[in-house]
Amino acid sequence: QVQLVESGGGLVQSGGSLRLSCTASGCIFSINDMAWYRQAPDKQRELVAAITHTGRTNYADSVKGRFTISRDNDKNTVYLQMNSLKPEDTAVYYCASKKFFWSNYDSWGQGTQVTVSS
Repeated sequence: QVQLVESGGGLVQSGGSLRLSCTASGCIFSINDMAWYRQAPDKQRELVAAITHTGRTNYADSVKGRFTISRDNDKNTVYLQMNSLKPEDTAVYYCASKKFFWSNYDSWGQGTQVTVSS
């Protein structure tokens, strides 16, 4: 089994920054693909950023140029650096993991709240 624990959420003013962290256990972290999703009220959960086990990244258009996903395999941790935050970024952010490129993300963290005030 895989356990994912997020941290780093909080309240920030528009234009500010936060860094989210997700630490994994119960897996060989270096072979897993990782992602950050978010879900706002009355919206579907959406993919924000993803990073493969080889380090390839992709981003939602809405966060491109503002957010950066990275991983530290020595620490079993994936990060989401969020800059120039906007009120529309307010959501619960979830860390997710999968072992194979063809699979769905099947392990999820508990979520961490990010609130951006105007």
